[in-house]
Amino acid sequence: MSKKGENIYKRKDGRWEARYIKGYRPNGKTHYGYCYGKTYREAKSKCQEAKTAVIRNNPVLTRNSRFSFYCDSYLSLTSLKVKHSTSVKYYGIIENHIKPFLGGMYTHNITTNIIEEFTRKLLYEKNLSPKTAKDILIVLRSILKYTTKTAILPHIDIFYPKQQQKEMRVLTKEEQFRLVSYLSADMDRFKFGTLLAILTGMRLGEICALKWNNISFKNKTIKICSTIQRLKVLDGSAKKTKLDISNPKSNTSFRIIPITDYIADICKNFYIDSPDCFVISGNLTPVDPRTMQYRFSKYVKDLGLEDVHFHTLRHTFATRCVEVGFEIKSLSEILGHATPKITLERYVHSSLELKRDNMNKLCMFGG
Repeated sequence: MSKKGENIYKRKDGRWEARYIKGYRPNGKTHYGYCYGKTYREAKSKCQEAKTAVIRNNPVLTRNSRFSFYCDSYLSLTSLKVKHSTSVKYYGIIENHIKPFLGGMYTHNITTNIIEEFTRKLLYEKNLSPKTAKDILIVLRSILKYTTKTAILPHIDIFYPKQQQKEMRVLTKEEQFRLVSYLSADMDRFKFGTLLAILTGMRLGEICALKWNNISFKNKTIKICSTIQRLKVLDGSAKKTKLDISNPKSNTSFRIIPITDYIADICKNFYIDSPDCFVISGNLTPVDPRTMQYRFSKYVKDLGLEDVHFHTLRHTFATRCVEVGFEIKSLSEILGHATPKITLERYVHSSLELKRDNMNKLCMFGG
């Protein structure tokens, strides 16, 4: 027996039971409280007192208090401020990782312990690398900071997982010589683009977006002013992905690379007197970076090279430059890095041969 519109029932034992919303569990599900009385009025009175206590001690909860609402709102706001590629990256992180675990929760239930549990899930259940987990947590921190502007949140500490510096793959001099020889034989436009990467350190997207008006044979320079990526379409259209031509990775990625006579001569072999044509495709339609990656995987397979990716060419270029005594500041600018420190820490890998040469320099001191 109950009254319409009220969660007050008469139990089989004769008592009256009144139910009210006490709060919300971390997963967003409703947490109910119960009051009992010998009469309907007594149960109702106790329930009203309990509801008043909840309102007094807790923030008012609305449907917008669920964390997924703030995730969507944050994504909508940042999409107006960042590059499309960055927006796509945030979308993937939010939809694939943050929302499935935290989206159903109410903001006031998100705590440091919940975030630590989320971090453990990323590392040990999803088996993501510490770097990937950190990237996700950085986005989460930004969303939480945005959320505090309109919602009540407890103090939350986010601890990033420790990252071990991974030694990046670099071609040995012998491997590089074999690859250059392979690319030079019966060279087509795809081999040409690959050779440009190992001789200039350009990124894959920058090579695919390169146009003939970006190359000056008079000044012997290559101007980097755009990049191309295949990105997910977020506007709800039938197409799932599209090729997106945009500004380079960062402001410092806008740069001019001086080229040698050897590089200039190779470029002339494929030159088309049409400034707006793309260098690699030879027409007004750019080559998909995935096509270049597919071709490159065939090249390294033919050569029997293991654990080699297109970006390995960029690492190799930087390492060879250091080995011949390249001035680090100049190398940093050619690679498009913000500081020389990034060049040294991320892209320069000293070979055993170079280390041995440096050790031998100590012989003059009796070493």
